[in-house]
Amino acid sequence: MVDLEHFRAIFKPLPGNHYLEVSTTTDEITKLFSDMMQGVGGEFNLALYGKNKQNLHAINARVQYIDDFKAPFRALPRDHDAVLLKDIFHLHQNQEMMLKLSYLTLANTANIIIMEKKGILDIDKVVKQLEDFEFRAPNTIEAVERYDLLIAKKMHMWGNGL
Repeated sequence: MVDLEHFRAIFKPLPGNHYLEVSTTTDEITKLFSDMMQGVGGEFNLALYGKNKQNLHAINARVQYIDDFKAPFRALPRDHDAVLLKDIFHLHQNQEMMLKLSYLTLANTANIIIMEKKGILDIDKVVKQLEDFEFRAPNTIEAVERYDLLIAKKMHMWGNGL
């Protein structure tokens, strides 16, 4: 079991918020997001890549399964208050598309979080990619011991605008 106290402190969910996790597997972070959204009457969406269908008995989420690591996930424009790309960014064959879709589905001033196991990401390259897609203030955060975590914000009236 991972200590998620520092990770949990990053988020301040409000009633009616929508969070999206895009990943290859479910774990305690998925459960945390599900619980946070239930606690505020929000909605948790989950996009799972890979051919293994997960056991989701403890997760309250709308789930989409995606077999192809070239395919996009589906999400409505400006519908999410946070997007978490966990253990998927380095595997997806079109990282630019992942960032573009994340940008489009995020509400203004919402966060994108990229989590990968330590040492997998080229942090400087991903920070540049985030900036190229008009995410602002990209930072690394030490919140979960075994993960590199980058967080950036979609800002109102910056870059790609609304």
